[in-house]
Amino acid sequence: MASSTAEQLPTTVVDSGISSLHPDILETHILTRLDGPSLAAASCTDRRLRSLSTQPDLWTTICTSSWPSTNTPHLLHLICSFPDGPRSFFSSSYPILHRSTNSSPYSDPPSPPPVGLISALDIYYNGKPIISKVLETDTATEWFRRSPFRIDVLDPKEVVATSIQHPGDGETCRKLTEENISLSWIMIDPIGRRAANLSSHKAVSVERHWLSGEVQLRFASIMGGDKGTTELVQCGVVMTCDISKTGDLQVTEVSLQLEDMDGVHLMGKESLVILHKALKGENVKKVGRGVGVGGRKRYEEYQQMKRERREKQIKLESTLDMACLLAMGAFAFLSGLWAFAFLLLK
Repeated sequence: MASSTAEQLPTTVVDSGISSLHPDILETHILTRLDGPSLAAASCTDRRLRSLSTQPDLWTTICTSSWPSTNTPHLLHLICSFPDGPRSFFSSSYPILHRSTNSSPYSDPPSPPPVGLISALDIYYNGKPIISKVLETDTATEWFRRSPFRIDVLDPKEVVATSIQHPGDGETCRKLTEENISLSWIMIDPIGRRAANLSSHKAVSVERHWLSGEVQLRFASIMGGDKGTTELVQCGVVMTCDISKTGDLQVTEVSLQLEDMDGVHLMGKESLVILHKALKGENVKKVGRGVGVGGRKRYEEYQQMKRERREKQIKLESTLDMACLLAMGAFAFLSGLWAFAFLLLK
């Protein structure tokens, strides 16, 4: 019966599909149910859908639902002031940063580093936010430029309780936190109207202290350093959890730092230059999230590069030490020979 009814419908109605729907139905009942990537894909199908799916209100809702930390009057006003509004903010903040092996011949004109940065942090467990915070960092002071770069989300004695039950077993705890916890750290340049997500979305490493049960998760992105694509820098977000009296995990620390391939934490002035380049899209490329696997693989490759670099440094230092010993031995031999000759002549 249904098939015969379909056969009786005019061909234009059957073939028109979604295009035959009223714009109000499309915008209210269909496009509002899509996430950011799906809405971006829908905008590429035809001119009509592009016009409907680029409405600022739709993208504002997607931004605030994806990152609850952005749902503040100040950030909403800032996001709407981006070149294409909240749509361009989402396209800048959703992908993951990774180092670029080739420096782009097309880059923005040189511009001074931002005098201030805004961090929008969101931590999720099974897709539900457990921490959402906004932090502002003044980068114009001498204290910032001359001190090691570090942004702390929580105060020294602040603790955020969660409903995550500590599994007890180390392997189970690793799988639980690695698969179920995700983190977003959007760095925003409020003057340049630029944004980038510095997190790997999923943890690239999870370590559990054997005695205290404290769990430390690391989220990291690898980007080009100040010297270009040959020198790499790790932008790492460390989240530390311990066990509450009720047996649940509680977050005790969340911090962001930059370190070079020798494991040295960068100063504020150096970090600001690197972050400024990353926000401009220099020495980095934006890649898909890959459910965290890609980020972990890239982190492991970076760690392997660090080990190889360290091994080369150790070999070089050993060679130099050996050369110094040989030089000292030769000097001692020649000195003894000269002293012996002097005695003979005397």
